[in-house]
Amino acid sequence: MYITMGHNMLGLPLPSFLTKNHALTGTVQMILAAAVMYVNRKFFVSGIPALFRGGPNMDTLVAMGSSISFIWSTVVLGRLFILTAGNAPDETVMDLYHNQLYFETAAMIPALISVGKLLESISKGRTTDALKSLIKLTPSTAVLVTGDERKEISAQELRVGDLFEVKPGMAVPADGTVVSGASAVDESALTGESMPVEKHEGDEVSAATVNTSGSIICRATRVGNETLLSQIIKTVSDAAATKAPIARLADRVSGVFVPAVILIAAVVTIGWLIAGQTFVFALARGISVLVISCPCALGLATPVAVMVGNGVGARNGILFKTGEALETAGSVKIIALDKTGTVTQGNPAVTDIIPADGVKEEELMSIAFGVEEHSEHPIAAAIVEKAKESGTAAYAVTGFNAVPGNGLEARLDGSLIHGGSREFIGRFADISSLSAEYVDLCNAGKTPTYFERDGRLIGMIAVADPVREDSGSAIGALKDMGLEVVMLTGDNEVTAAEIAKRAGIDSFRAGILPDEKEKEIRKLKERGRTAMVGDGINDAPALVSADVGIAIGAGTDVAIDSADIVLMKSSLADVVKAIRLSRATMTSIKENLFWAFFYNAVCIPLAAGLFAYKMNPMVGAAAMSLSSLTVCLNALRLNLFRVNNIS
Repeated sequence: MYITMGHNMLGLPLPSFLTKNHALTGTVQMILAAAVMYVNRKFFVSGIPALFRGGPNMDTLVAMGSSISFIWSTVVLGRLFILTAGNAPDETVMDLYHNQLYFETAAMIPALISVGKLLESISKGRTTDALKSLIKLTPSTAVLVTGDERKEISAQELRVGDLFEVKPGMAVPADGTVVSGASAVDESALTGESMPVEKHEGDEVSAATVNTSGSIICRATRVGNETLLSQIIKTVSDAAATKAPIARLADRVSGVFVPAVILIAAVVTIGWLIAGQTFVFALARGISVLVISCPCALGLATPVAVMVGNGVGARNGILFKTGEALETAGSVKIIALDKTGTVTQGNPAVTDIIPADGVKEEELMSIAFGVEEHSEHPIAAAIVEKAKESGTAAYAVTGFNAVPGNGLEARLDGSLIHGGSREFIGRFADISSLSAEYVDLCNAGKTPTYFERDGRLIGMIAVADPVREDSGSAIGALKDMGLEVVMLTGDNEVTAAEIAKRAGIDSFRAGILPDEKEKEIRKLKERGRTAMVGDGINDAPALVSADVGIAIGAGTDVAIDSADIVLMKSSLADVVKAIRLSRATMTSIKENLFWAFFYNAVCIPLAAGLFAYKMNPMVGAAAMSLSSLTVCLNALRLNLFRVNNIS
């Protein structure tokens, strides 16, 4: 560039032996161009073989533009040597030297595109900042507790069942359960929640969270690659690597685009020759078409935006497992919500204990305790907690069996015991004696659970599960976004109606079993794209069946594994954020695709020499690189998206 433009155009000095020696100066240009092309040989190694295999790619356009420029210029250089040796007129030599040598073009096409790819890679690198920051959170050491001894070891040496101590200011090295001590733990790195969470004996802690106050001793439950942090890192990484459906469309377009560009370049070159232009002019137009049409921007439009969207979600405790989930979430029309643990807090408490005639309250609680301690349902947890608080002893039962969506059964001293919903227990015993109490409890928004033994009603225990504080505002925001909100629950009709009223839900289905939830989802899908939000094992079939399954982070492993999106903070407000982020990401993708197509629609005619514009191939290479960088920067604007604004 110094020789061709610096000296010839700006008059910058050259060594005396090159001054006015056009053949030698051209030779120096050829050597320098060959060196630059060798440094950028990846374009030629990838592009030229792809052309001969019949599957030209983006590199093919770069390689062809540079190679044709170099080959043509080498031929012209040969003529320069012949003319110089024959003492040809200076005007003829100068015309060849100034107007027909394209060594600088041969060098600058791959050089400019390499610079563009460098800037592009820097931009793309920023899209994985969230993933890098998660990896950096991984604690490197742990304090192993063995009896009265404390020993610092590598966090990778921890094994399930080991005891470890976490002092104030230290990061938790593995997932575990607090066995002694109390503290407040900063979980913002995993959930995005800014306030520390109180931890006491029996509470769970996660790797990479930070102990902010008292010292605690924990027992490791998941270590190494099995920790919650490791699973989050894997989820974000896998999602960034998957292609959204719209990305596959761009790939198909690119597959047709490259051969079409080569054909257009050939037609342009031949067309100008037929129009009477010189070969040099026609060749320059064809090369310009090749290099300006490189569809890099088209190939980058979707993956960069998906990577940024996933990164923004991860920083805010919203994990999209696939690129397809990130794309689909924004287009849902119906949101189906589970009740317990999703609309409500999921940690109900016992409010009423009503024994049947002739049954003592202690007997009812002992039987209920014995059966429910084998269940992981939130209602069971509430009954067990109440029994422990009152000092009630659990009856030792055997043959425990859960009947999903209905209740439980077990054996006690040869007797068969059942606990569950009114409809379920009504199959085994007469429950009419507590009908009035049942109606009163349901009208108060409470959930009654019946118990019977060998066909005899034992009593009823009611629990209440408060609606989450942010459920009402989140459901209101979903409605404002034009979404239909439906609640699906196995609870009774009256209680479901009361909860729906408090949460602002207009439509609900009550008393449905897990397989019926899945059927309801299929019905809803007939009316529009449907998302299911749940947290329990009984929600898994519906989560899988929905167009988008969204799991509350505090839910069961089965629910989380079945979902496409995981909300780490267990808040319905994050459903709104996930949908808004999906829509923002899709907007970015569509903008990128528009600009990529618009760029080619405008620049190809210019490069072809229409509108009386003679584009230098180097300008085309620079413009192509700029288009790719523009797409990356547009996608990076997603980092400015205010995901926490759910209004």
